[in-house]
Amino acid sequence: MANIFDDKLRDFIKYIKDERQYSHHTAKAYKKDLTEFNAYLLEYYGNELLDYNIVDKQGIRHFLGKKYEEGASARTVARKLASIKSYFKYLFQIESIMKNPSIHVKTPKIGKKLPSFINDNIMDTLLDIPDQSNIKGLRDKAIMELFYATGIRLSELVGLNIGDVNFPQSLIRVRGKGNKERLVPFGKSASIAIKHYGSEFGISFQGLDNQLPLFCSVKGKRISVRTVQNRINGYLSQVTVGSRLGPHLLRHSFATAMIDHGADIRAVQEFLGHASLSSTQIYTHLKPEKIKEAFQKSHPHGA
Repeated sequence: MANIFDDKLRDFIKYIKDERQYSHHTAKAYKKDLTEFNAYLLEYYGNELLDYNIVDKQGIRHFLGKKYEEGASARTVARKLASIKSYFKYLFQIESIMKNPSIHVKTPKIGKKLPSFINDNIMDTLLDIPDQSNIKGLRDKAIMELFYATGIRLSELVGLNIGDVNFPQSLIRVRGKGNKERLVPFGKSASIAIKHYGSEFGISFQGLDNQLPLFCSVKGKRISVRTVQNRINGYLSQVTVGSRLGPHLLRHSFATAMIDHGADIRAVQEFLGHASLSSTQIYTHLKPEKIKEAFQKSHPHGA
């Protein structure tokens, strides 16, 4: 089994990274889940486990049941099953197995968590915190303004180059999941903040530096994900409390503000780079009073 695991799993991880363009974080999570699953298969099937063909839906269900018994949440179990389903789909495609038993295993139902967000008044306070008398503060101000103006992901912001910013059209070119590009508009506040930061940092948006990083450390290197997280966490802790502070809170706040002010949900989907509308629909549940108001105004029997 060790050889099966080493060869097949290594090939699968390479496949999802190179061909499917999965992120390093996702590939790492898949590898962890499947390493755990393979260890369980050895225990469950024992000496009968000569290859993956012996694995059936009962074996997969027993593995998931064991996770429940160990205290895993439905969300965690669903994630592990997703890893297994992807793996067995791959094994079937390359003809390493005659049939795919995972397709007969249903995904656990999980309740979607409502994302937390910052309201408009607190957001205004947050955006005024960075000290604009120094380059770090100017950079942080520009980063937070852009996060709130566009709802882009942390990885997308860190990956921005100077040439990705189009001031005349107020658009940024973003490379999202699967290396898919999309154009996202931004407003006047973000434009002013980026120009101010660029001026002090010596960035020429009209020059030949298009492929250089937009947001840099004080050493001139592309800013790291960890640095952005730490800086924004520090600012957020001054205006709110919670265990999940970070750049994603600004993304949630952007989406919530858009929906709350009447934006079409499909437009918000495009902004966020969601492949599925169901990922965006969670934001519509944050303001039920707005939905009621729309019903009362628009429906013939709404009064």
